[in-house]
Amino acid sequence: MTVSDEFRVALVTGGGTGIGAAIGRRFAREGYGVVLVGRRPEPLHQVAEELRARAERVLDLAADAADVDEIGELIQRAVREFGGLDVLVNNAGAGITAALLEETEEMWDSTLRNNLRSAYVCSRAAIPHLIERRGSIINIASTAGLAAGPGWASYSTSKAALIMLTKSLANDYGSSGIRPNCVCPGYVRTPMGDFDMDGVAQAWETSREEAYRLAHVTNPMGRPAEPEEIAGVVAFLAGPDASYVNGASIVVDGGAIAASPFSPVFRGPDPLRRRALQGE
Repeated sequence: MTVSDEFRVALVTGGGTGIGAAIGRRFAREGYGVVLVGRRPEPLHQVAEELRARAERVLDLAADAADVDEIGELIQRAVREFGGLDVLVNNAGAGITAALLEETEEMWDSTLRNNLRSAYVCSRAAIPHLIERRGSIINIASTAGLAAGPGWASYSTSKAALIMLTKSLANDYGSSGIRPNCVCPGYVRTPMGDFDMDGVAQAWETSREEAYRLAHVTNPMGRPAEPEEIAGVVAFLAGPDASYVNGASIVVDGGAIAASPFSPVFRGPDPLRRRALQGE
């Protein structure tokens, strides 16, 4: 396949569900060749088949994003089949986390492997190809990397480190034409978000939907994000309108981090916030 400016290629880790799947769909709609990567082949294949039905150019390749050999072979294959690589989205991530005294070494190592080592491994393998196309790296971190939550020791640490990895890559490789940037979502309606909200719902003896509302009482927009809203920011960072954005961490959380936790008190007792504050 001949490399041209019209045909750009994006590789998305964790591409089978949630934010990663939404990013893959968005890139496909914008005319990219899309490489979806993840450990579970079934969801990857499902998204890929959906895109192929629309005549999109897509590869779905099962691999562990933190495995040097697997990722090295995978990126070489993607470059052979699509002719190059323009965008790497390090979205793979997970973590069973707890307060430090309750967090085992296995839990800690697993979370940092999934959320941080995977970005290191994929970036290291992709950078030589991205330099050729003056491409970009977009790391999906979290507002948890900016503010700690209860029992989030390894998760918040891994996401904070991912933000700093982004800055380091921008500093080291910006002169080579690569633009590494970072997106920090708040809660998003994904399987991972649903899992967390199910825990909240159990604790509050309520529904998942009500748990999402309770979790956003101090959020000025009063709701979680949809995966497509995160994908839109990623597409912007990958595109020409972000040509001078380098090393940035863009918070996409509806204003939650920006808002004072006292805001609901002064905003007034609307029914949702009144119920939450009264514990109803």
